[in-house]
Amino acid sequence: MTALSKEELKHFLNEKVYEYNRPSFIELDPISIPHLFSKRQDIEISGFLAATIAWGQRKTIINNVKRLVEWMDMAPHDFIINSNTNDIKKFSKFVHRTFNGDDCMYFIFRLKQLYQKSNSLESYFYHTDGVKNGISQFKDYFFESSHLKRTEKHVSNPAKGSSAKRLNMYLRWMVRQDNAGVDFGIWQKFKPSHLFIPLDVHTGNVGRKLGLTNRKQNDWQTVEEITNALKKLDPVDPVKYDFALFGLGIFENF
Repeated sequence: MTALSKEELKHFLNEKVYEYNRPSFIELDPISIPHLFSKRQDIEISGFLAATIAWGQRKTIINNVKRLVEWMDMAPHDFIINSNTNDIKKFSKFVHRTFNGDDCMYFIFRLKQLYQKSNSLESYFYHTDGVKNGISQFKDYFFESSHLKRTEKHVSNPAKGSSAKRLNMYLRWMVRQDNAGVDFGIWQKFKPSHLFIPLDVHTGNVGRKLGLTNRKQNDWQTVEEITNALKKLDPVDPVKYDFALFGLGIFENF
């Protein structure tokens, strides 16, 4: 692809955002699960679980998260707050790739503890020194209870170099708000300008082709490089371009 000027790139990506950041995007994306709910905590919980297992085939992801919320009687917050040991045990049968029943039971158990102390997960993610520190802080909070070491791999830590794709995607869902109706914008402590791009194979490859980064690894440094490049196009809401990069990669094989 011929190198684009800054204005050409901005125009091109803005068109792609307009194309993909619309309600029709929801149905085939894991974000469809939190869109089943209107209660803030239900959105947070189902969104967190959807983001946690958001790797592999999108149809399988959606089906498996739908199974989780059905096991919660389609009321995730009420179920978690009122759950007992026997309620949580039924999640021992859950499997999504390497996320198994032991992992799932701990997630349900720990979410119950977190909501007993706060009415929103936002308070555990928010850090005055930015999203990178906030994600690391959340991981520390999340694993304060006794757990299997293997379960820790399902919550990424950018301080260790991880791109933290799924948690950055979750933060996009919770923080961004516009008139398109895809993202929720229910967390007010964050600003969209604080967010980082959810980097995966597709967004990384598209980002390289567009000259947003020269790095070959999909790590946190690449996340920062691509996000900083996107901030030059829109400093207020750079992560809206996730729709463009993801759409170009997934749907257009760009």
